[in-house]
Amino acid sequence: MTGAAIRRKAAQLQSVFEAAGATPVETSVLLPAETLLDLYGEDIRARAYVTSDALRGEQMLRPDFTVPVVLAHLATGERRGCYTYAGEVFRRQDISLQRPNEYMQVGFELFDDARPEKADALVFSTICKALSGADLRMAIGDIGILAAAVRGLDTTDRRKQALMRHIWRPARFRALIERFSGRAPTPPSRAALIAAENPVAESGTLVGLRSQAEIDLRIAALREDAATAALSVRDVDALDALLAVSRRADLAVEDLNAIADDLPAIGNAVGRLTARLDALQTAGVDVSALDFEGSYGRTLMEYYDGFVFGFYDPARPDLPPVASGGRYDALTRQLGQGRNTPAVGGVIRPDLLCARDMSTRRGRS
Repeated sequence: MTGAAIRRKAAQLQSVFEAAGATPVETSVLLPAETLLDLYGEDIRARAYVTSDALRGEQMLRPDFTVPVVLAHLATGERRGCYTYAGEVFRRQDISLQRPNEYMQVGFELFDDARPEKADALVFSTICKALSGADLRMAIGDIGILAAAVRGLDTTDRRKQALMRHIWRPARFRALIERFSGRAPTPPSRAALIAAENPVAESGTLVGLRSQAEIDLRIAALREDAATAALSVRDVDALDALLAVSRRADLAVEDLNAIADDLPAIGNAVGRLTARLDALQTAGVDVSALDFEGSYGRTLMEYYDGFVFGFYDPARPDLPPVASGGRYDALTRQLGQGRNTPAVGGVIRPDLLCARDMSTRRGRS
C-alpha cells in the first residue's frame, strides 16, 4: 500500500462528497492549542502533538478537522453549509497497538438547522455511498439518549453534572455510578476529610493555586454530596439496561421504549431515534443491517452529543473504524458563543480501505 494509492482513494471518496453538494475546504495543519484545550480539556495533550511558538504560543498538530471546519463555517455567517476535506491528522498512539501516528482522513460535514434527523440520514447515506462495495459492519448509537437519562436521574444537579462530564469516559462514569448508588465505599481519605471539624487546621502554610475560599467550597461540596441520598436501584438498573442494549437498530427501539417506562426522561430522545431510522430508511439505508449499541460513541471524540456511527471491517475487529462520525451541536454552540448551528459529519480513512482492498485481492489470488 503506497501513499499514492491512498491519495487516489481519497480523491475518489472526496468526489462522492462533492457530487452530494459539498464544497472542498482546506485547513491549517497547526492549530491554536488553547482552543482545543478549552474544548477537550487537558486530556487532549495525551493524544495530540503540541509545540510552542514564540509569537503564536502553543500550537497543536491537527488531531482532526472538525474544529477548524466549524470555525471556517461560522466565519461565513451562513446558516447552512456543506463541506468536504482531505488531509493528514496526527495523534499519539499506544505503542502496543502498532497504529500509525499520522494518517489521512476524508470528511463530509453538514451544517443545517432544518430537521436534524433528515440531516443525519443525508450524511450517513452519503458515507454509505462512498463506501459502497466495501462490505463493512455498520454500528450506530445516540449519546443524546444517555445524556437525557442522566438529566432525568432523581439526584442533585451537582451529581448530574459530574456524570455528564464523564459520559465519554466509561470507566470513570461507572465509578461515579457505583459511588453515587452507595455500592462503592467512600475512600478513607475523603471520609476523614468530610468528618473532620476543620480539615485544614493542621495543614500549615497553603501552597498551590487554590485559595482558602476555594478549598472551603470544595469541602462543603464533598459534605453535601455525602449527605445526598443514594441513586435508586430503579434508576441504576435502568441506566445499566440502557448501556447494555445491543441489537439490530429497528428492534432496539422496542428495548429502549421498555426502558423508558422506568426512565421517562429518555422518551423524547427515543422518539428522535425512531424518526432518524425512518429518515435513514427513506434515504435508502437498510436499517435492519444497522447494529444499535446503547454505549456506542463513548470513546470517540468528546464533542459528539447525539447520533453517532461507525463502519468496521468484520474480519479485523482489532482495527479502528474505517469510517466514523456523528452530531455535534454543542460544539458549534460553544465555538459560536451561543449561536445555534446544528451540525453532523463523518470521516473515512482511505488507508484502511486500501489495506482492505489489498487483503481482498490476496484472498482471491
